[in-house]
Amino acid sequence: MIAVGDLNIAPLETDVWSHKQLLSVVSHTPIEVGRIAALQQAGGFVDAIRHFVPAEQRLYTWWSYRNRDWAASDRGRRLDHIWVTPPLVGTLAAARIGRDSRGWDQASDHVPVMVEFSS
Repeated sequence: MIAVGDLNIAPLETDVWSHKQLLSVVSHTPIEVGRIAALQQAGGFVDAIRHFVPAEQRLYTWWSYRNRDWAASDRGRRLDHIWVTPPLVGTLAAARIGRDSRGWDQASDHVPVMVEFSS
């Protein structure tokens, strides 16, 4: 099974630009982080992106429109997720975050998140 979506929750400290400053901001509050972890565990899901990117490394998929120079300040959050169940973990071949698309004219505040599977 694969679960994909803009879940609007950044679960890890490294999924936000400032864990301390965002603890009371929607998308990174303790209750949200706890509930998404429970959901992930209940479904037996593995975070397909973090399968390739260590939890210690900062990773974002969203940057606010309010920040005009989003790339320089890099105050992002990882709100978009791809989860897979254990039988698919062995077929994960690559993961990509389309960060560059955030700089396009009339871009979304979210960027593409992709995983590749091997056969």
